[in-house]
Amino acid sequence: MLSSSSRLLRLLSLLQTRSHWGGTELAERLAVHPRTLRRDIDRLRQLGYPVHASSGVAGGYAFRAGQALPPLMLDDEEALAVSIALRTATAGAVGGIEEPALRALVKLEQAMPARLRRRVDALRSAILPLDRTGPIVDATLLATLAAACRDQLRLDLSYTDIRGRSAQRALEPQGVVHTGQRWYLVAWDLTRADWRTFRLDRIVGEPVVGAHFAPRPGPEGGDLRAYVSRSLAVAPYPEQARVMLQAPHEVMARRIPSWAGVVQPLDAQRCLLEWGAQGLDPLVYWLMALEVDFEVLAPTALKDRVRAAAERALRCTRK
Repeated sequence: MLSSSSRLLRLLSLLQTRSHWGGTELAERLAVHPRTLRRDIDRLRQLGYPVHASSGVAGGYAFRAGQALPPLMLDDEEALAVSIALRTATAGAVGGIEEPALRALVKLEQAMPARLRRRVDALRSAILPLDRTGPIVDATLLATLAAACRDQLRLDLSYTDIRGRSAQRALEPQGVVHTGQRWYLVAWDLTRADWRTFRLDRIVGEPVVGAHFAPRPGPEGGDLRAYVSRSLAVAPYPEQARVMLQAPHEVMARRIPSWAGVVQPLDAQRCLLEWGAQGLDPLVYWLMALEVDFEVLAPTALKDRVRAAAERALRCTRK
């Protein structure tokens, strides 16, 4: 059993992960009786946390923004500073913290009163980011998509594909992934009845948030980062290659970025590289640059190009 104070912190954390919790489900997650849950909710309200209750079949509890920022040990100026810092982090300026910063931003701004949100928007419009690689995605769009993924809300948006064609897409969003260069939304495309990835910088205008949807098992067993990596490394390109590398998987996985190719172990000393590109010549260059022995499994045209490159190198060394 959790102590009373630990249980309150756990309850507060759970309330902020969804827009609504059923009373019975919430009590089961905390392993307490519903009467104990009601007492804990009352304690949170006494501390200033705006927890709303509803009755009936679909009744439960919801954490909503109140008239003032709940006592998170932050005053207004500190809350503004944290919000701006989190928005900057979600733009990818600091590697490795983009997604945790986005989750924290959603929690913070959900509890922030309107007067502080207006000040945050004013500050954000006045701050210009430094140059960085990859397109910059608006943090407000990120927060909207993250909240829709968390609350399982459908999205309607206008999207421009790689060929410059625009179309309306009806989606059930699953998650948002940052690759180090770009942000991607992973979603179930209702029109195509399949999983798809969407570059956030190609979303036109503001998405329209719709009704709730029933969750479904995600692609790649729920590993969205692996799904995006495979989609970027293989699926979009006309040329597909499969190469066996004579090196351990853990070594090559560190050397080959996830967005460049998919590396899978074969045994203790070999691994399989699946790679996609607009043309085969760049693949020849990258295979040579890896400085490991390899065998091209497919396509045959890549074998011919590698052979031609090797013969040319030999001719040059004889001169």
